[in-house]
Amino acid sequence: MISKGCEQCAKGGKMVLFVYGYCDQRDCFYCPLGENRKNVTDVYANERRVDEDSDVVYGKIWEPAARLAELGVPEEFYTEKTDHVELAWWLAEASLDEIRFHPPYELWGDMHGTEWEEILYVAREAGLTPAFEIPGIRAETEFLDFLDEGAADFCNINEFEMSDGNAKRMQEAGFELREGHMSAVEGSHDVLDAMGDHEQVYYCTSVFKDAAQHRNRLKRMARVVRRGEFDDVTDDGTLVYGKIWEPAARLAELGVPEEFYTEKTDHVELAWWLAEEMIEEGDIGEGEIVEQYPTADGTVVERTPLA
Repeated sequence: MISKGCEQCAKGGKMVLFVYGYCDQRDCFYCPLGENRKNVTDVYANERRVDEDSDVVYGKIWEPAARLAELGVPEEFYTEKTDHVELAWWLAEASLDEIRFHPPYELWGDMHGTEWEEILYVAREAGLTPAFEIPGIRAETEFLDFLDEGAADFCNINEFEMSDGNAKRMQEAGFELREGHMSAVEGSHDVLDAMGDHEQVYYCTSVFKDAAQHRNRLKRMARVVRRGEFDDVTDDGTLVYGKIWEPAARLAELGVPEEFYTEKTDHVELAWWLAEEMIEEGDIGEGEIVEQYPTADGTVVERTPLA
């Protein structure tokens, strides 16, 4: 790994803070933002909307991220703007470590002598680590020139991906999915032929994001939000629990300790193995095992009926 931020990302140790969804200076055809992120002013911390400042740093969003910040783990900022030089100084004073710039695709190859070169030196003077974060659309050796000149510390290339938010426009531009992949775009790896050997270039694949970074982040989140004795955390970072349509009083009659269940409006959630055991023994009629993500929306992955 090149960047401390990348190292923490691989471990799932970063909170993803989405700050702003408006790009008033450009409209990139490859922008992956979906309807709930593009052209919105809402702030999200790990997929949960932020309603007040304390939501970002307090444990009700994601305690490990706050703890990592206390320990001095580098924080990163991604931006496509260069027009606020004073912002670099403000961010440095706010303890930002890395700032990664995403220049407009149409300027690749012509950035020297522009504000995109100037902002790199301004950021470094402010005490930040300047870098580039770009999609792997095509190889561009000008980024390597900036690295060799000492203007930027590294260049992180993300495998070019197709999403619900950009699929139509990317297909219109002639891009297609790589065979056997859900999001990776055909030809993205070709950038490595010209840029991959540089020691300050890192290529982040879509597979790595899903199998390592995203999964590890989910595991950390799950360990925080799991409920006491009855939410199981899987190797994929999902939560598994049981669900039955019985009053809590029935569980009390059966002698089930209160820490093994919680009462909802029209059902009870409890340890999955306990639900399974009680149904097998005929103590209750039916139920299900639920597997869901530990995110704010609690997206359900699978439901397994028990009867």
